[in-house]
Amino acid sequence: MKTALIFGSTGLIGGILLKLLASDKKYKKIKVFVRSSTSKIDPKIEVVQTDFAKLKNIKSEIKGDDCFFCIGTTRKKTPNKQDYINAEYNLPVTIGKICSDNNVQNFTYISSLGASSKKTNLYLKNKGMAEEELRKLNFKKFIVIRPSFLIGKRIEERLGEKIGIFAMKCISPFLVGDLKKYKSINAEIVAKSMINISNSEQSGVFEPPQLLRIGRE
Repeated sequence: MKTALIFGSTGLIGGILLKLLASDKKYKKIKVFVRSSTSKIDPKIEVVQTDFAKLKNIKSEIKGDDCFFCIGTTRKKTPNKQDYINAEYNLPVTIGKICSDNNVQNFTYISSLGASSKKTNLYLKNKGMAEEELRKLNFKKFIVIRPSFLIGKRIEERLGEKIGIFAMKCISPFLVGDLKKYKSINAEIVAKSMINISNSEQSGVFEPPQLLRIGRE
């Protein structure tokens, strides 16, 4: 049985992923790295209180088989540009390097549809740059998850996301052919696909059409 590491277990995908892993018999332990202590929902879960500005202090804790990086932010929540870059680019790369040094075999990174280091959009550029740096590391398997607009129940309700969900429902019937990948996707499907891919022979980049298929297997 395996040990899973989750960064971002309080987010939409990370929260679902945590519950799924807790009930998955392939995993004997799930280590979650969080800023503040939280109650455990399962004896398999180990909570590691983490200062993300001082990751070297917990380097010895970042050991396991499958690491799932689910941390993300927005410019509204992180208005300072450098802080935003630190969260969206520097943090996943730093954690990836620690995982590689500690011989973590598989690393799954939640990116975004359209991610590219060549984009002018800062969000997509950071994601693309992080993908490139993580790909250079010594993982047995590196998995990039590029979801479209996520559907699911968030802890924090956002007006903009409610509007986005409504808009996506309206335009989805018109997204056909090559545009189908831009349709919204359920966060639970994404989380299930992450686990399924980690426990398969597959690796590489996965976008909505593939995630929908794999998440339903």
